[in-house]
Amino acid sequence: MINIGIVGAGGMGTVHHSNYRHLDGCAVVGVVDPSPAGRERAAQWGVPCYESITDMVEAGGVDVVDICTPTFLHRDNVMESLSLGKTTIVEKPCALTRADAEAMFALAEEKGVNLYVAQVLQFTREVEVLRKLVREGTYGRPLDAVFQRLSARPEWAQGGWLFDKSKSGLVPFDLHIHDLDVIVSLFGVPDRAECRPCGGPAMDSPELYRWEYRCGGVNVMAEAGWLNASIPFTAVWRVYFENAMVIYDGNIVTAYPHGSEPVVFDTEEAVKIPTGINVPPTGWYYTELGHFLSCIRAGKPSPLVPRERILAVLGLLETALEADGSN
Repeated sequence: MINIGIVGAGGMGTVHHSNYRHLDGCAVVGVVDPSPAGRERAAQWGVPCYESITDMVEAGGVDVVDICTPTFLHRDNVMESLSLGKTTIVEKPCALTRADAEAMFALAEEKGVNLYVAQVLQFTREVEVLRKLVREGTYGRPLDAVFQRLSARPEWAQGGWLFDKSKSGLVPFDLHIHDLDVIVSLFGVPDRAECRPCGGPAMDSPELYRWEYRCGGVNVMAEAGWLNASIPFTAVWRVYFENAMVIYDGNIVTAYPHGSEPVVFDTEEAVKIPTGINVPPTGWYYTELGHFLSCIRAGKPSPLVPRERILAVLGLLETALEADGSN
């Protein structure tokens, strides 16, 4: 049995707890969240609530610390957990600088434990399909790709912390990181990267970013934005191969091969778990956390979210944020 302590009982902490309940061989045994809402959530879950990670670990019985706090708390939370010799899971982004992430992985190595970064798109059925098409060369080599991830401004963020560059990393670290992680995993670290942000004069940071990457022989364009518009959340992509266009429209992955009928891929999830928040049931987190638990049992890092890619992605995002002109 793997005993897990969750740090942060807000939205993502609730999502993780909901999924652990359906995974065999694990149990949530404690929560770190000093807020009144956190204490109430811990009581609902039937587990003790602690003021700090150190308090929880010293109480005994915790094998893994799962950090689901806001981004600006990740660095200190991860370093505290690792310093106590605990295997650690942390939501993305694990840090707002490559240097901080390097320090995390170095401490994990020193302590002889693993650090797992929750880049959930790697565990979705649509990315699994695309990864297989790229690796197996089903339609030849990929030549060009477009990724788009847009939402209305996240005004729901408590205290507006998402709009504070020093706390969230803004659109690059909160939104584009999902697609960039997939891009690098499929096509490699870009040889060239250009970023063009834009935004209205009334806004305190760029609203829409457009990236152009050259990854070996693949041209990639990506957009991400928190828009001053009442639009539904949109996450789509398309990849042009030598012999087909493959399109994900937000629901279905369809290939349009040259000279033959379209192919609709099966992306139905075998398991869908209620998230516990205002997000529809999904299998993403079940698959992701189940993968991490398997890695923990084997004492190995994750092959789907490796250290080298985490560092490369953070470095690219850091460069984009430094150049965007935001305060």
